[in-house]
Amino acid sequence: MAMISPKSMLQVPPPNCLYSAKYGQFLPVTTTTLSPKRTPPALITTRSAKKTSRLIMGASASSFSADIGDVLSDVSIFTSAGKPIMFKDLWDQNEGIAVVALLRHFGCPCCWELASSLKESKEKFDSSGVKLIAIGVGTPNKARLLAERLPFPMDCLYADPERKAYDVLGLYYGLGRTFFNPASAKVFSRFDALRKAVKNYTIEATPDDRSGVLQQGGMFVFKGKQLLYSRKDEGTGDHAPLDDIFEICCKVPVA
Repeated sequence: MAMISPKSMLQVPPPNCLYSAKYGQFLPVTTTTLSPKRTPPALITTRSAKKTSRLIMGASASSFSADIGDVLSDVSIFTSAGKPIMFKDLWDQNEGIAVVALLRHFGCPCCWELASSLKESKEKFDSSGVKLIAIGVGTPNKARLLAERLPFPMDCLYADPERKAYDVLGLYYGLGRTFFNPASAKVFSRFDALRKAVKNYTIEATPDDRSGVLQQGGMFVFKGKQLLYSRKDEGTGDHAPLDDIFEICCKVPVA
């Protein structure tokens, strides 16, 4: 298994670099090694209502169709152990409150930093009766690498290798968003947290399908099927402030 050298571990890998086992350092990613842009579908079919609804791009819950919870409930992903699971089985679809964090991919250093922050916040979520769900792009074995090395609780971590949930939620995708968006500069304000999070990082957690590295993530809060909060990451490392998430969770009465 390819590992980061001790010298490399002292440096925080930039968002636009991947680790090279051959040269023992992080190297810039060129456009020739990446797959073409994948455009999220504009129309999503609601199976339960037997109709089609259009998702409107935006950063607030009101930007999504009212039936987004129904649409998402039929999406199938995987537990970190490799077992298929439907979204509707992740939390109580009637009154349960869930924070759903969609990471970019399991080999993204910025996502290790986000996962570390979520892990540190889990006790607060638990005490408020809130279910924490983290999803990443990649296969379950890639999810386990992050869970074991960060570490991160495996019962809260899920894999979406085909990016089904990302497409349903219309999360951003592409070369520009991943490597050249000004929002990515925010990660440098969290330098110390990023460096701490990647001390056991391994490039092996990157999806085998390298097109997955162009996917952006987002943060969502649900009460049952009702979407209370949504935020799409504008670029790599542009994560939702957890204080905003806490405020939303605390305002919602737990059944």
